[in-house]
Amino acid sequence: MDLSGIDLIVFDKDGTLIDFHAMWSGWTEATVDALEVATGRPLRGPLFTMLGYDPDVGRAHARGALIATPMARLRDLTAEVLIDEGLTPQAAESALRQAWHAPDPVTLAHPLTDLPALLAAQRSAGRRTAIATSDDRLPTERTLIALGIDGLFDATVCADDGITAKPAADMVAHLCRACGVPPGRTAVVGDSPADMAMGRAAGAGLVLGVLTGIGTRADLLAADRIVDSVEALLPGPG
Repeated sequence: MDLSGIDLIVFDKDGTLIDFHAMWSGWTEATVDALEVATGRPLRGPLFTMLGYDPDVGRAHARGALIATPMARLRDLTAEVLIDEGLTPQAAESALRQAWHAPDPVTLAHPLTDLPALLAAQRSAGRRTAIATSDDRLPTERTLIALGIDGLFDATVCADDGITAKPAADMVAHLCRACGVPPGRTAVVGDSPADMAMGRAAGAGLVLGVLTGIGTRADLLAADRIVDSVEALLPGPG
């Protein structure tokens, strides 16, 4: 792929660099099951609706809450559903304390390509790389360590860093400042409408959609270009 004029690539994490469904589908079903046990109530319908998750196919919808919502906010939204279903705020909080947990980033992180080779190729081409993720910092750092790519990014911004989350431009703007690269010379790569909107709002020079996550081609129409995966950014033979 021609990346001339691009000095920084900002990657989304889940669905772009690692398999979103391997990370989040099992977590979603296990968490909802645990909440049903903790409350003694049937909650799958309203919780899956709020999360934007289809249990029949084991996939999240591209515009559902599960896709680009920080974990703290996702927990709050879950509490709201529990209260709407008749629990008191105290009972909802008690159930969440029993059932809520983050996905294990070590066992569930499956890379979507040879990530060390991908990052090395961009560094060899003189480009910087960064991550903008809706995941929190601790699991993000654990994921990068587990994949052997910690320290290979020039900057990372996570949901709990105090920066306005996707689809706002703030994460990209922060990374551009940190790396000393203007947005017009930055590419944003992601698998969701929120990633595309973030890149557009930031004035990125290239917005690239990948089909390895939750977004279909129809979901990613705001992209300048859509590719099957980040493998498109690996150098070709010869």
